[in-house]
Amino acid sequence: MLERWEGAAAGWSKRAERVRESGMPVSLWMIEHLGLQSGQRVLELAAGPGDTGFLAAELLAPGGRLICSDGTEAMLEVARAQAARLGIENVEFKRLELEWLDLPTASVDAVLCRFGLMLSLDPEAAAREMRRVLRPGGRAAVAVWDDPAKNPWMTVAGRALIDVGLSEPPDPDSPGPFALSEPGALADVLAGAGFLDVTLDTVAVAREYADTDAYIAETLDLSVMFAAAYRDSSEADRASARAAIGERVAPFAGPDGSLNLPGEALVAAASA
Repeated sequence: MLERWEGAAAGWSKRAERVRESGMPVSLWMIEHLGLQSGQRVLELAAGPGDTGFLAAELLAPGGRLICSDGTEAMLEVARAQAARLGIENVEFKRLELEWLDLPTASVDAVLCRFGLMLSLDPEAAAREMRRVLRPGGRAAVAVWDDPAKNPWMTVAGRALIDVGLSEPPDPDSPGPFALSEPGALADVLAGAGFLDVTLDTVAVAREYADTDAYIAETLDLSVMFAAAYRDSSEADRASARAAIGERVAPFAGPDGSLNLPGEALVAAASA
C-alpha cells in the first residue's frame, strides 16, 4: 500500500489544488469541531497534500505548531511544496504510519485524519494510537468515505474496469476507501479506542468535470490501481473501458456533457 501511495504522489501533486478545493467542506467541518487555540500542538495523520492541517496551522499562531505526517516521503514532499506555496511556517514534517506513531504519549492537543483511517491495516490500532498521543481532554477529528452508492465519483471508473474484464472486484475485507462505511463502524472504532462524546455527521463532496475525458484524466492521476489497469491494457480494451465509464456517468451528465458526480464523507469528532 505504501508503494502505491509513493507512486501516486506525482499525480496528487499535479492535482493538489483540485484535491484541496473538493475536500474543503470536509476539512472545514473537522477544524470547526476541534476548538483550536493559539499555542496548541496539532498532529495531522495521512496528510497527503496537507490541506486540513494547514487550515489548523493558521489558528495555532502565535506559539502553536502543526506536525504534518504521512506514511510516505513522496507525499510529504507534496505537502512541503504546498506549505511553501501557502506561506505556512509553523509546521514540521514527519513520516508516521497510522498503527504506530513515533510520538510521546499525551504530547499533542488535537489530531486530524482526513481519509486515512479506512486505509489503515488495523483501524482499531490506529485509533488507539491517536488516543494515546492526545493530551487528556484533547480532540480528534476524522473523516472516512460513506457508502459506495453515495460516492459514484470514486466508484464509477473502477466498476467500469470490472465490467469490461480489466480488473477484479476488490476484497471487501481489505483496507480501502469504504472499509469504515458501514453504519456505526466509525463510531465503534473510536469508542473502542477510548474516545468520549463522539459526534458523527455527513458532508457532501460533489465533484464536477468538464466531460467524461476530464473525469478519466483525473482518475488516472489520483488512482494508481486504476491507472495501472487502464494503461497496461490494449487500445481496444481502453476504448471499451471509456465506453463503460461513459454509460455509468450518463445519469450525472448535463446537456453540455459536463458531469456532477455526487460524493459523501462520514465525519466524526471526539474527546480523549
